[in-house]
Amino acid sequence: MLNKKRNKKLIALLTVIIAVVLIFSSLWIMVKDGYDKQNKIILVLKEFIPTKVSRKIRDTLLYIPKLQEEKKLLKLIVEKFEQEYEGKLFNQKKIKSSNNDYYTLKEFFIPFDRIDLTKGWQTDANTYTKHYLEIVDDKVIIISGSGEIIYFNKENISKEKLNQKIIQNNINDIITKNNVKFLGLRDLFLDKDNKLYISFYFKDKKGYSIDIYQADFNLQKINFRVLYKSGIYWDKFTVRTGGRITSFKENKILLTLGDFKDEVNPQNINSLKGKIISIDKTNGIHKIVSIGHRNPQGIFYIKDRDIIVNSEHGPKGGDEININFQKTKNIPNYGWAVSSYGTTYSNKDIYKNSHEQFGFIEPFKKYVPSIGISEIDFSINSKNEYNFYVSSLRAGSIYKIKVNNSLKKIIEEDRIFFPDQRIRDLKFDKETSSLFIIFESVPSFAVLKID
Repeated sequence: MLNKKRNKKLIALLTVIIAVVLIFSSLWIMVKDGYDKQNKIILVLKEFIPTKVSRKIRDTLLYIPKLQEEKKLLKLIVEKFEQEYEGKLFNQKKIKSSNNDYYTLKEFFIPFDRIDLTKGWQTDANTYTKHYLEIVDDKVIIISGSGEIIYFNKENISKEKLNQKIIQNNINDIITKNNVKFLGLRDLFLDKDNKLYISFYFKDKKGYSIDIYQADFNLQKINFRVLYKSGIYWDKFTVRTGGRITSFKENKILLTLGDFKDEVNPQNINSLKGKIISIDKTNGIHKIVSIGHRNPQGIFYIKDRDIIVNSEHGPKGGDEININFQKTKNIPNYGWAVSSYGTTYSNKDIYKNSHEQFGFIEPFKKYVPSIGISEIDFSINSKNEYNFYVSSLRAGSIYKIKVNNSLKKIIEEDRIFFPDQRIRDLKFDKETSSLFIIFESVPSFAVLKID
């Protein structure tokens, strides 16, 4: 009888040990070459394992792969600082997408601060680590979240170094003159008339706000002047600012504005929170273009079709791509904060899933779970189909979506995954048939050859 009990205990113990080994081995395989936060097993585990417990597992059972990752990262960061403005090529490889297509990736250092996720991605500690790029004829310009501007010749992407050069600017003078606390930039945009625009996040005596500055572009010094004072204020730091800028018709630009953690006013036509607006480039007068947005993080305008496409962060789940065909005099309403396919971060399902049922426009594409959607751009192929390129922060990926000519049907989807990366910004370059990308984890400028 005693032997039977001992055998049962032994079998139970061995079962537990085998289960732990299998779980540990599975987690090790998943994290040792890059942590894919969209992995289905990871997503299931995150739903059942409290954050404090998962961090304990990460810092104990997975200590070795975590240490290896940090060691590799630290080596790259040191190398980045040592090379200063050389823009050294430090990574070149082939990447296979989910559809088994192959792309060539090249990464070059940029001399800006990296995000530190140990401090939390929603805190002001990382507000200066958001960097943006623009293509200017045969030049590429990059601006740091803290306002430093560099440029290099586009032809240098075929070389070992970008040879970056500094462009002087007056952002520090603006901060001093206006006596504000500068909280970083939220976009950089160069229009075809050689006008450069930035969205300027700050805090003054009234609270937090965001304005748009304009400048004539040149390589010697860029002098920004205020074009548009939003007059929007909120009382606590938030990343739900929007701030993306792109071209528009009738001598105007488009600006995305987040809800600034206000889930009432996106449906209020008398408030600019949760809106996409147009701004006249001459006099700064604005007009509401669409409402019901949460945090629009990407936008482009197709001039010959008069169509606006934007990407935006949902809550927990429910990231969206929205299309505004502008075929009605009514202002389009995209539903936030009534309708969303996501939930609150405490898993409360308080939003209506359907948009159409409540009089709103359904998203063209939704991502559940969230991918941490960011900038979006496009190209047109030989069949007059559109390729949308959707960047993501959380998922560390570029999602390629082939869309028919009417922009009403998705033909094909693909995912290009970059382990241990966050993608803040991207632009499609027609001349080289490449995506130019800003990576955050190790601040870098990347070139992804598409064709």
